[in-house]
Amino acid sequence: MLPYKSLIQIDRQSSITLYIQVCNTFISLITNGTLKPSDALPSSRVLSELIGINRNTVKLAYEELISQGWAESVDRKGVFVLSKLPIISKVKLPEINKSQFQEGFLWTNNFEKEITLSSTSIHKDPIVIDDGFPDVRLAPIDQLMREYRSLSRKFYGKNFLKYGSTMGSENLRIAICNYLSNTRGLVVSPENIIITKGSQMGIYLASQLILNPNDTIAVGVSSFTTADDTFKYRGANLERIPIDDNGMDVDYLQEVLKHKKIKAVYIIPHHHCPTGVTMSMERRLKLLNLAKEYRFAIIEDDYDFDFHYDNKPYLPLASIDHNQNVIYIGSISKTFAPALRIGFMVGPPAFIEATASLRKMIDRQGDTLLEEAFAIMFENGEMERHFRKSLKIYKQRRNHFCELLTSDFKNEIEFRIPEGGLAVWANFNDNINLIKMSDEAAKKGLSISNGNFYKNDNFSPNAIRMGFASLTEIEMEKALVILKNVLQ
Repeated sequence: MLPYKSLIQIDRQSSITLYIQVCNTFISLITNGTLKPSDALPSSRVLSELIGINRNTVKLAYEELISQGWAESVDRKGVFVLSKLPIISKVKLPEINKSQFQEGFLWTNNFEKEITLSSTSIHKDPIVIDDGFPDVRLAPIDQLMREYRSLSRKFYGKNFLKYGSTMGSENLRIAICNYLSNTRGLVVSPENIIITKGSQMGIYLASQLILNPNDTIAVGVSSFTTADDTFKYRGANLERIPIDDNGMDVDYLQEVLKHKKIKAVYIIPHHHCPTGVTMSMERRLKLLNLAKEYRFAIIEDDYDFDFHYDNKPYLPLASIDHNQNVIYIGSISKTFAPALRIGFMVGPPAFIEATASLRKMIDRQGDTLLEEAFAIMFENGEMERHFRKSLKIYKQRRNHFCELLTSDFKNEIEFRIPEGGLAVWANFNDNINLIKMSDEAAKKGLSISNGNFYKNDNFSPNAIRMGFASLTEIEMEKALVILKNVLQ
């Protein structure tokens, strides 16, 4: 007889009932080949004595095995593993070693880069200088949840729990139409908008429809790495265009267009990622003229338009596009709370319909109740109040953060005070090893990037984005004291 006393371990603190625990153990012994078809199981009396549980509990476990088709009862002989089961070779369980673990199927891994920006465990609480994220403590989550609960309790709100439009809540699309008109001068209708799970879904969907394998898309020499990876995953070739203090060098792009077919251009005109520069109006107009002449699409990623401090932000390209060349992507996640995945994409109605058809294949629809709650937040002015309050606080934090960098890191870091956005692009002295810096900071309780995320084949600065928005003045002072100690 098998050593059932050691094979069947009972956890009396578990929420799983004892007889199900016994049943599941027998199933594991059958499926790993330890028990063969027609093998006899110990009597209920013997097993109850071996593992220290009530005999009736063992009987319940055997009844469950029989009902699930793993065992059979033979009169006057006992309970046996079902004779009709296929014979399974006994599996020798190796010691678990993640680096040597092999799946039982073939697949292709096209994702070589590790995700580094969110590596900090949410269960720990170090001081974090992030990539430039909003302070979720400022977001009116209570009001949002109040609207969410209110909708779920109302009779008509139950309809939002059913399947809805893949394009997203019509009420939210209407609210975003009004929001875009009031803040950006962008006049669109709900048919021009699809609600996405953040801006990244919009980038992915646009790339799938606009690009074919071996097409070329123009991106910045410095660019949002995840967007670059999305285009490469589609099979597109990246044409790197220089980025300077006025954004993408459109004159350089014009020369490229004379001898190379460009299918699309990806730009971040406000608060370029990672450098934080803003594209000049002159270059915006010239880019639109080139798009008209050469018939390429412009994917405009305007992820944090709302946070511009020193002057009124330029109008997005989509607001002055008269030839429908621009696909405009925005995010509420980046300005409210990253975990609440709400973004939007604006484009010609036929393109948005096609996008919805594609989105249906990977994500039938979003959280309609959440979208409806956000629609109410826009309509009652709560979102506008949040943006206005956040803008004031983030500007104060930017100023304080930059003052600290200027006074305490003048020999280690060069930077420009950003006109907008939620981070400073900080260039470190060449003698500072950012990987070592990041590792040493982590040991002292500070989580900070090592800079690898921003690098590509054409761009390898000794620089990182240092987010200030999610830190109070006291928190940023503590963080920079740790950083200063690490660099000494």
